[in-house]
Amino acid sequence: MCDKDLWTDMVPGLEALGTIHYGNVYEDSTLEGMAQRVLAASPERFVLVGFSMGGFVARVLALMAPERVTGVAFIASSARGYSKEETERRKAGYRPGDRPPRAAGEVTTARGLHPDRENDPVLLERLRSMQRRLGREVRARQAALVRLDGYADLERIACLSLVVACRQDRLRSFAETERMAQHLPNSRFAILEDCGHMAPLERPHELTALLAGWIEESRL
Repeated sequence: MCDKDLWTDMVPGLEALGTIHYGNVYEDSTLEGMAQRVLAASPERFVLVGFSMGGFVARVLALMAPERVTGVAFIASSARGYSKEETERRKAGYRPGDRPPRAAGEVTTARGLHPDRENDPVLLERLRSMQRRLGREVRARQAALVRLDGYADLERIACLSLVVACRQDRLRSFAETERMAQHLPNSRFAILEDCGHMAPLERPHELTALLAGWIEESRL
């Protein structure tokens, strides 16, 4: 439930690296469908960046078209499969530990933010605005996605990769993000300190620096 405003604070730094393309993950009901749609609208060769759910899509896409992906970055993501119970909870509109939302798609808690920023009115409004813009249908499709365990699949991604974990992430465990780097053959692992799940909103400049350094040093 994030649109391109997620990346707003990172745009100046990312534009210095090349043209930015935003993937459409709003119209499909499967990871494969999302990956195909993103691929169809992408350049012939590109660096792929996936945040959270986008990391699941990025994993599928990188295996779908390895000849087109020069490098892939996974931010606050995972390859862990979701249980039936977890999927049902997400479809109901909340994650384990959250309070039930007042209205479908409305952010009523800030578990995605660092505990010290969970009541930040600016960040909360940006989260709420993205969810309002995307609406109930997108929330329903994304919540119902089937997510199978994909750690073994990561071992088949041969291009250079970057995995970024957030130390205070309460939605994606540090261990499962770190595990991604352990399964990727050509990976670099980095940690954002003092950061909850929403890294592009909470630590945009630090995250931009990590991506830029990796892209430039790897000559991608």
